[in-house]
Amino acid sequence: MIKYIDKQSLEDNLVLEYIYNNKKENYYYSDDFSNEFYIKAAYEGFISVSYEEENNFVILPEMQFDYAVLYFENLHISKKVKKLLNDNSYSFRINKNIKQTLDLIEQYHEDSWIKDEYKQTLLNLQNYPNNLGFEIFSSEIIDKTTNQIIAAEIGYKIGAIYTSLSGFYRKEKKYNNYGKLQLVLLGKYLLNNGYKLWNLGHPYMKYKFDLGATLLSRIEFIKQLKKYRDLKI
Repeated sequence: MIKYIDKQSLEDNLVLEYIYNNKKENYYYSDDFSNEFYIKAAYEGFISVSYEEENNFVILPEMQFDYAVLYFENLHISKKVKKLLNDNSYSFRINKNIKQTLDLIEQYHEDSWIKDEYKQTLLNLQNYPNNLGFEIFSSEIIDKTTNQIIAAEIGYKIGAIYTSLSGFYRKEKKYNNYGKLQLVLLGKYLLNNGYKLWNLGHPYMKYKFDLGATLLSRIEFIKQLKKYRDLKI
């Protein structure tokens, strides 16, 4: 059974140490969709998604067993993406008004977990004042001709760490490799703005390691989290 977790649990160091060292469990659940719970979970290293079963909709904070992490000196840019970097047909932006990106992610992923109360929580987190260095934002590539978003993702920062949540890219042939381009441009933005670490989440997707990611165990990741989460950038 998945165990229930609340904000009080996240403020108990003994509970957190148990969770960090528990090698048998990674998912927990809660019915708390508040800004405060979401931010505190992110600060402690959980990546939260949503889950629905039999009309029960909950938030699932996950303490992953392993993480794909990018140190920016390892950022790899393929030849195809290098060619796109010199193309003047698009623009890249960081947009703190995340609604359009969230709508597109939900539209493009039939099984998207960014919906309902979870989606509303992300919208509520825009410019939400807090003392944990949390900020949510989207990154987007725009086709200058059509003004359409070609590729985008939603994520958040904690101190000097950026964490990816979800994204999408258009599948038309003329937009081949623009999803990879969005990642590279985001990586450059993070590097140029003082970030120390990019948490790409689950280490199961090849594209993350093609980008230059390193595999960290949970314990290794938590050490890096505690090193950088309180840095002000």
